[in-house]
Amino acid sequence: MAKLYVVGTPLGNLEDLSPRAARVLSEVAVVAAEDTRAAQRLFASFGIHTPAVSYFEGNEAARAAQLVERLRAGEDVALISEAGMPSLSDPGERLVAAAAAAGIAVEVVPGPSAAIAALVGSGLPSARFTFAGFLPREPERRRAELARLRNRPETLVLYESPNRLAATLADAAAVFGDERRACVARELTKLHEEFARASLGELARRYAESGARGEITLVIEGAGPEAEAPAIDLEKEIDKRLERGESAKEIAAALALATGKPKRLIYQLVIMRQR
Repeated sequence: MAKLYVVGTPLGNLEDLSPRAARVLSEVAVVAAEDTRAAQRLFASFGIHTPAVSYFEGNEAARAAQLVERLRAGEDVALISEAGMPSLSDPGERLVAAAAAAGIAVEVVPGPSAAIAALVGSGLPSARFTFAGFLPREPERRRAELARLRNRPETLVLYESPNRLAATLADAAAVFGDERRACVARELTKLHEEFARASLGELARRYAESGARGEITLVIEGAGPEAEAPAIDLEKEIDKRLERGESAKEIAAALALATGKPKRLIYQLVIMRQR
């Protein structure tokens, strides 16, 4: 029977492609690649001549159905992302699920993972962790998600774009506290690899001033018992802030961070308390 291979590929250092991965990529009928140009560069370095077809977020549904048909017809297929392990914030989950549902064997060929590499290199506890992928781009939704994660005791691992890193660190410092330990892992396995280990407040200030480049993985220390957010009586807190002259918008933003509740709902409550 044909088989779907889920193959990990290097984050940057080509020496990280395992002999098993190179063999599988050479032997399958076709490789489904998130970025065919990156796949061809990788193949050229290892003398691999297997044809590659695109498999990315925009064509994932249609391409998954096509690939399952090829698997049904007896062709082995390999799945790779642009770098690292497929399905971890990259396309792949849909194809694996479709193949499994069709009774097709799925074999994982483990390889590099930015999330695991960053966690291990961060110096933070690694026995238990939560991988949260990419946070929402919209500031309000991002802060709400951070508030939801605030009291989790295990280490948090996130992906972030260099353009949003400073804003995310500032939001994380506001939600988790300036002193929560964290690590910005940048350009893993590449020439300019960096592990910046400090408090969230220090990292927020650093990257607000200097900016960041390259692929970013953010690791944040889990919450200790002292990090539990105290229960807040919203109505009393709103009344107190109104007496201080804070606007409804300011109150909603501050209490959304403090409680993890949607800012829109708090804003509506503030308006009601003003009447």
